[in-house]
Amino acid sequence: MQVRNQKDFGAGCIYMLAGLGFSIGALSYRVGDAARMGPGWFPLWIGVLLVLIGLALAAGSLKPSAAQEKVKRPEFGSIAWILGAVVLFGVLLQPAGLVLSLVVLVVVSSMASHEFTWRAALLNAALLSAFSVGVFIKGINLQIGLWPAFLG
Repeated sequence: MQVRNQKDFGAGCIYMLAGLGFSIGALSYRVGDAARMGPGWFPLWIGVLLVLIGLALAAGSLKPSAAQEKVKRPEFGSIAWILGAVVLFGVLLQPAGLVLSLVVLVVVSSMASHEFTWRAALLNAALLSAFSVGVFIKGINLQIGLWPAFLG
């Protein structure tokens, strides 16, 4: 038995580990049954589902008909751009507001791509900002500043 698709095999293993972690963590809560679900019910079954998806993915990578694919070296520069964007979002959210923080998040994380264009990044930022304002501010009335505090 030989792993023909390393990407799928690795992804399957990660899914199985995450699912196992969720399932084990869920057991520290009261699980209950289908009629009276406890707080551990949903995470337990999501974990089980992740394990099953991971098994299917890993098993599929072992088939002789699976496409041969090797795992490439990670692009650490791209990873750094994305992690930096998330950290910036967290730091800027309170002082700069949701809209400006999202614009920074999208533009900085877009720089991780080799196909970066300002037009696409700003369009994505505008769409994500509009969607987020609609869902979080208008939809569920989340108490986050929309704009920087000094703008009122």
